[in-house]
Amino acid sequence: MGDRLVVLYNDHLPYNRERIESLARTVYATEEELPALLPGADTLLAWWPLSPAVAASWPDDPAKAPRWVHVAAAGVDPYLFPALTGNPDVVLTNSRGVYDQPIAEYVLGLILSLAKDFPGMWDHQRGRQWRPRDSERIGGRTVLVWGTGSIGRAVARLLRAVGMRVSGAGRTPRDDDPDFGTVHGPATLRTGLGEADYVVLAAPLTPATRGMVDASVLAAMKPGARLVNVGRGQLVDEPALVDALSGGRLAGAALDVFAQEPLPAASPLWELPGVIVSPHTAGEVVHWRHDLAELFLDNLLRRAEGRPLRNVVDKEQGYVR
Repeated sequence: MGDRLVVLYNDHLPYNRERIESLARTVYATEEELPALLPGADTLLAWWPLSPAVAASWPDDPAKAPRWVHVAAAGVDPYLFPALTGNPDVVLTNSRGVYDQPIAEYVLGLILSLAKDFPGMWDHQRGRQWRPRDSERIGGRTVLVWGTGSIGRAVARLLRAVGMRVSGAGRTPRDDDPDFGTVHGPATLRTGLGEADYVVLAAPLTPATRGMVDASVLAAMKPGARLVNVGRGQLVDEPALVDALSGGRLAGAALDVFAQEPLPAASPLWELPGVIVSPHTAGEVVHWRHDLAELFLDNLLRRAEGRPLRNVVDKEQGYVR
């Protein structure tokens, strides 16, 4: 039996916990229990990944901090606090890869819904109204995928497969990327924004990306373009987005993530025309928790056998390189 593992959970536990328990002395902690159970633990599995409890419960004594933290999500922004990132003895891993194809399929579905106005069609159906109208094609339309990690790449590959013209936006510009072709860096970002019919946000939330889609970025987008956000809500200045949508500069948006979740009932995003709201579910498909649990188990076995861990996060950058 290995060192102590603490599993932070909310309303459910990992399905394969018997196998996990065979490899580590496992204890389960709610947010309220975590401050008492985290100090002295060797490993933390953040099965409830969006909880702020880890930062609040992190031991003051670095010697009592976990040596490995695994996050059951792709984004690790709640774990980029100084006591963790500044401790060189702490390894942070995430669940990169589990969400790639599900989110890519979700983005394609959102783009189709916007282009074909499926929400309007469903409204007419509920009203028993027969209203034929033209819809838009997506083939040949231009997409800028902002975020060139594994999720952004899966999005790019799928959108290319249905005939869309795709480019990327990231920190390092290049013209020969296998998935994006052209990747716009900061110097040419405005050009990419001005050409895109759809801008898809798939970037991680880091100090460098927080609020990156502000009023100036929205103004640089092509008039009549649409925004799709499957990254993090805090990437976007929501009041500026509401202004761009209300004023008609943007034709619409499909938003799966928000600055505050659940999205408050008073938010104008609920009722703005051309806006699709979904409750942070782009990556949640049948058996997604199974895949999350299996990835952690594989890393737990790797650690027990002294092999390199998968998905080690660069704590300075906030994502897996």
